[in-house]
Amino acid sequence: MGLYRKFVNQTRKPEGTMGKMMVNGMNSGHAKMADWGMSHLPEMNPSKILEVGCGGGRNAGELAKKYPSAKVTAIDYSEVSVAKTTEYNKEMISAGRISVKKGDVSNLSLPVDTYDLATAFETIYFWPGLENCFAEVCRVLKTGGAFMIVNESDGTDETSLKYEKIIDGMKCYTIEQIEAALKAAGFSSVTSDHYDGKPWIAAVAVK
Repeated sequence: MGLYRKFVNQTRKPEGTMGKMMVNGMNSGHAKMADWGMSHLPEMNPSKILEVGCGGGRNAGELAKKYPSAKVTAIDYSEVSVAKTTEYNKEMISAGRISVKKGDVSNLSLPVDTYDLATAFETIYFWPGLENCFAEVCRVLKTGGAFMIVNESDGTDETSLKYEKIIDGMKCYTIEQIEAALKAAGFSSVTSDHYDGKPWIAAVAVK
């Protein structure tokens, strides 16, 4: 495996020195897309938020700022991402607003019916079994809770499909595939949007 391919494979599960380089670029590289995604969040006042696949930690911090009365739990299965998210949000963590944990979305060790909002930015490409993972998120959400997914790829753009071929375990999904998996996982309704001029997509599902 060449150096470039080794580096881009760090998007799946950042590890070691290359993984640290990858997460260092995630916060700035995905900021505009993440902010666009957050504009789709419904009017709500959540008390508990789950950020799944927290990457570099910016989105957990932005959620805590957006909802000042909420506590955010950020999880990732990469120790590098957990460390970066912890460093990035140290003030919020000290204030008791954010907690960061190592976790696996395919088997969430979290209590049932707990969270008002869950988010997943640029991460479901690597989830093992979309419907099963969505069902895990659904399980820990309260009835009426929302789950927002934001992706840079709409499952058809050439750039992402190129990466899909060289990044192990990556799968780009269309909005139709995401919506179908969400409903099969137990969500009652799904709304979605596609950014004009880019392949960005956002989906919000309600339990």
